[in-house]
Amino acid sequence: MTKDNHEWPWLKKYPEKVDWYAEIKPRPVYEMLETTAKEFGDRPAFNFLGKKWNWSEIENLVNKMAKGLQEQGVKKGVHVGVFLPNSPYFVIAYYAVLKAGGTVVNYNPLYVERELEYQIEDSETDIMITADLKLLYDKAHKLLHSSRLKKLVVCSFTDILPFPKNILFKLVKGKELAELEHPDDYVLFSDIIKNDGKPADPGIDPENDLAVLQYTGGTTGVPKGAMLTHYNVVSNVDQAVLWCYKTEFGIEKMVGVLPFFHVFAMTAVMNLSVRAGLEIIALPRFDLDQTLKLVDKYKPHFLPAVPAIYSAINNHKDLASFDLKSLRYCISGGAPLPVEVKKKFEANTGCVVSEGYGLTETAPIVCVNPIEGENKAGSIGLPMPQTIVELIDAETGEIVTKPGERGELCVRGPQVMKGYWNKPEDSASSIKDGRLHTGDVATMDEDGYVFIVDRIKDMIITNGYNVYPRYVEEAIYLHPNVEECIVAGVPDASRGEIVKAWIKPKEGRELSVEDMKDFLADKLSKIQIPRQFEIRNEALPKTMIGKLSRKDILKEEADKAA
Repeated sequence: MTKDNHEWPWLKKYPEKVDWYAEIKPRPVYEMLETTAKEFGDRPAFNFLGKKWNWSEIENLVNKMAKGLQEQGVKKGVHVGVFLPNSPYFVIAYYAVLKAGGTVVNYNPLYVERELEYQIEDSETDIMITADLKLLYDKAHKLLHSSRLKKLVVCSFTDILPFPKNILFKLVKGKELAELEHPDDYVLFSDIIKNDGKPADPGIDPENDLAVLQYTGGTTGVPKGAMLTHYNVVSNVDQAVLWCYKTEFGIEKMVGVLPFFHVFAMTAVMNLSVRAGLEIIALPRFDLDQTLKLVDKYKPHFLPAVPAIYSAINNHKDLASFDLKSLRYCISGGAPLPVEVKKKFEANTGCVVSEGYGLTETAPIVCVNPIEGENKAGSIGLPMPQTIVELIDAETGEIVTKPGERGELCVRGPQVMKGYWNKPEDSASSIKDGRLHTGDVATMDEDGYVFIVDRIKDMIITNGYNVYPRYVEEAIYLHPNVEECIVAGVPDASRGEIVKAWIKPKEGRELSVEDMKDFLADKLSKIQIPRQFEIRNEALPKTMIGKLSRKDILKEEADKAA
């Protein structure tokens, strides 16, 4: 974006060392890895439970896997699922799919079969990359025979563990490993990389070819695949690099406890590390004690996290026994950051927590508080370079210009998605006149700092994850004793929101909270199962036309809490 005479409000207080007008060049995502491997090949790239890989080793495995995937038929237009926990396999698989020319479809390892099947069919995933862990492989293998999925690529979990953990895992936790049968259904990672590591150039058009199909509820309805182009992804990484201008490329270290399949971690942890040559020190999943030990031992500099993680660290009973002073960049996202959590963490560590805001549809970062200078508690900060944030009056459709006035937060910038996969109507309702309508209501102060004050959409954000009430309601209605159900998010100090369900049983039928929890265990992932249930014998509130009213039941909840 070239400089013009338009004086955007955020430029008044923009960080001196960040150029909002900086040029961001379109290029394939995998070029970031190629550049880093060339410049920092012998520098540490990934530390997984004590076993390490450098950037040259990661790139070599990516090239070999890309060639192997091409031999399996991966090319432009082929969608490949990545169904893995945090590990070097995730980085290798992600970049290999892109270098082969395919599109990555990220899958949550905690998904139940019903959710996996929906996403496989909707995204047109034909190949799935997973690990030989029962939690993953058994679900994926079943779907080979009940969905369009055609082939699995299976990675050996013990192969990435350091000695003696690789031996001990088989002895102590061997029951967690899957039994691989039916060899025609899968190809092993160890076999797919048996080649010269010279994949064919897929001829990527960065501004049009899809890098990632990232699933979200968008502003309404069932989960949808946000189409993120190569340029969407690299532009957001470049924006993050411009924002974190003090980063020492090839030197600093990143904590990788947020799940890479989530768009926040995909960009702010994995891809930022690849771009800047940061060593990723990862855990397969977040564990508070392990995370604190990791920071104390390896002295990392970056800790992107959701508010619940910062809150958990604050409340650890032995926090004073861990050295956290190495932390320099703590970016909070995924949910609103309570001011008291921010202040307490900063007092405990000396590291300023910069709250940000993003969406799956923006790959995801839109705004962040500066890493130095004015960091306004309760604000999501300032727009990223090349990002225009406008507040639109819902009634008039005009841009709100007065500080403090409310409007729907709309976004323009190179990180804004191409649209939703196979959903032209949803795409058209979300992107109008080049603006992405977020469904969030915000204000902007005289300095250009943005504050989220409300949400138009019904989507629940709990612990940084999107939960869609309609999807949870549909699962609850499968119970034969349920007559009426409303699902909504209610405020929670540590998670931002939690999922609550209000249920009226059918006349003469019995229903308990434990019944519902047991019933939903195999129908929803843990994050989607309501943490609170309220079983009512009377009818649930309805609108004048007889529709169940989420708005009214939330008002009742708020009145009770007042």
